[in-house]
Amino acid sequence: MVTKTWHSLPEYQALRALMESGTTSKAAIRLGLSQSAISRSIASLEARTGRILFERDGGRLRPTNEAALMNRRLDPLFEALDRIDGPPEMAKETLRIIAPPTYAHRFLVHHVATFLRANPHFFVSLEVAPSEDVIRGILDGRFDLGVTGVELSRDGVKLTPYRRSSAVCAMATDHPLALQDMIHPKDLDGQPLIALTHRHARRAQLEKVLHGSRVTPRVVAEASTSVAAVDLAKEGLGITIVNPFPIVQYRSDDVAFRPFVSQIDYRSYFVTPDQGPTTSIVRAFMRHLRLHTVKDTFSEKA
Repeated sequence: MVTKTWHSLPEYQALRALMESGTTSKAAIRLGLSQSAISRSIASLEARTGRILFERDGGRLRPTNEAALMNRRLDPLFEALDRIDGPPEMAKETLRIIAPPTYAHRFLVHHVATFLRANPHFFVSLEVAPSEDVIRGILDGRFDLGVTGVELSRDGVKLTPYRRSSAVCAMATDHPLALQDMIHPKDLDGQPLIALTHRHARRAQLEKVLHGSRVTPRVVAEASTSVAAVDLAKEGLGITIVNPFPIVQYRSDDVAFRPFVSQIDYRSYFVTPDQGPTTSIVRAFMRHLRLHTVKDTFSEKA
């Protein structure tokens, strides 16, 4: 076992630069060093930690899982350095938010902007990450507030209900089923379907509903996010069944949303650390979001 008794910031900087750029030449330009200096730093880091961090793939260096894990663990260090070296306004009271793409893009960005306009003495950092990273980010103490639609209870975090909604079918506005007020499982038999990937628990839940109704749609595509699934539906590829919140908040003009008659329902949550009181800036943003979330047909306050 290798005993690690010291740390080298240049080695860590070389690791991050190489992961982002993919080649030693680009990493060297980014850090203002020679390629040989980058190579020496990586070799030293691998020797010191006893880990293989990069594998050569053609003309590029491909980071291993060990490199990705180390890079993620280095995030708090470099975030702290950014705060030290940052402009004076970084000293403002900061709210660090983490949310998956479905919530972050086009929804949270608007509310962050209105929140900061109303509270210019605050500073907000918004991280867009996969749903599974939201809980981890709160547990690690790297973020103050998360927003998620995944009900994953873990010691050390608190889930506060924010919105609730029932499943909807999303489709192009000229789709034949858009003429109906609601969609039943039997209506999907033989229909082209855009499904969420199997890593989503909702995929298995939908398949159970369809199987129970003896319905077999044609799965023509899969998507890893609800936003992507709805965009594919908008292009006329088929129908998708998703959580309408918050997508309906900004897509109701160019996509047809219809209630899907089933027991599938959804919750959106605020995620905060379970230990200690909730900070005033976190409470202020949660209150701002509750007050300014536009009413829609398919979701309501939880």
